[in-house]
Amino acid sequence: MITPTQTFDWNDTAIAWGTAGSGPPIVLVHGTPFSSHVWHRVAPELAREHTLYFYDLPGYGRSTKRDGQDVSLGIQNEALAAMLAFWKLDRPNVIAHDFGGATALRAHLIDGRDYDRLLLIDPVALRPWGSPFVQHVRRHEAAFSGMPDYIQLAILKAYASGAAARPLSDSELEPYIAPWTGPVGQPAFYRQIAQMDQRFTDEVELLYGELRCPVALLWGEDDRWISPQSGQRLAAMLPDCALTLVPGSGHLMQEDRPEAVVAAALRFFAG
Repeated sequence: MITPTQTFDWNDTAIAWGTAGSGPPIVLVHGTPFSSHVWHRVAPELAREHTLYFYDLPGYGRSTKRDGQDVSLGIQNEALAAMLAFWKLDRPNVIAHDFGGATALRAHLIDGRDYDRLLLIDPVALRPWGSPFVQHVRRHEAAFSGMPDYIQLAILKAYASGAAARPLSDSELEPYIAPWTGPVGQPAFYRQIAQMDQRFTDEVELLYGELRCPVALLWGEDDRWISPQSGQRLAAMLPDCALTLVPGSGHLMQEDRPEAVVAAALRFFAG
């Protein structure tokens, strides 16, 4: 349902993408360390009334991963702008999560891409962000990239599990972990962490009041990655932004409370 089976060639990168459903368009933008799989519990309901457009960010999921690749937030907005042009979507509704939030905000404020409405879920948007683990990896990327497979798997399970408020089974974790294993996936995982830089959110923070579309904000009450206080700060900076705190949800709301995402999206996009 949510597997990207097509590719779009952009800057020597094959961006994996797909569509589902029929009706007015909704673009789904995932975050890190996820892929378009993150929408697998949300997409079936939204696709009943909308055409969904989804893709794996460069360096993530099924999209190209390679040595020396720039996968930072500094290029992700350009990739989203290119995908919107490729899809011929002028003013789609957009749902963006985590790094996808920063990506959608940057594509709007820097690249001039317009949306009908923008729904943000626990977005990376304001400093400080980046855990102590992230800071450690940024200093020692090469050492982490060469670790044995069994240690890599343990790190990935612990890292991905921390995004959800509820325990995730091995079968639920596997699609999130698989892209980050092996001789291509493992270095790609640490590459994207090493390139996390708060300057990419700093440079658009002062522009948040200039959003040109209605925006709504969902935040997990139990988010251990980015606190709800950051959501309250962000809501105050975005024009006419309603913040909804979702009980029983961590950072990975699509797994913890997918019904809350679906209900908020259908209500918000209906105007």
